Amino acid sequence: MSLSDPIADLLTRIRNALRARHTIVNARASGICEGVCRVLKDEGYIEDYKRIPDVKQDFLRVYLKYGRNGEDVITDLKRISRPGRRVYCGSKDLPKVLNGLGISVVSTSSGVLSDRQCRQKSVGGEVLCTVS
Repeated sequence: MSLSDPIADLLTRIRNALRARHTIVNARASGICEGVCRVLKDEGYIEDYKRIPDVKQDFLRVYLKYGRNGEDVITDLKRISRPGRRVYCGSKDLPKVLNGLGISVVSTSSGVLSDRQCRQKSVGGEVLCTVS
């Protein structure tokens, strides 16, 4: 089975696992998905992630994070750029999610970065998703 949008698959698996109150979710591994998970970990939205080798295809094991009283740390995950419609922004035009309380995940020439890192480095790129 071919998967045309691995990022959307990763985000949907995380969204569904959060609704079901799971602590661990597995998704297919790719370089871009690993970059998205790295940004989510650096920004404090997930506990950790690991790349697990497999015979057919590696997969990512994502450890989800909840608040002290069990509230969701991630309240909204939205795919912005998709295979049918790519969205590119310069460093000054990057969208602010919830006036800076959320982040945008951007694929740049320097790798996958958050919108804050893009503004610091003055690089733009493809806006993959928003997280709040």
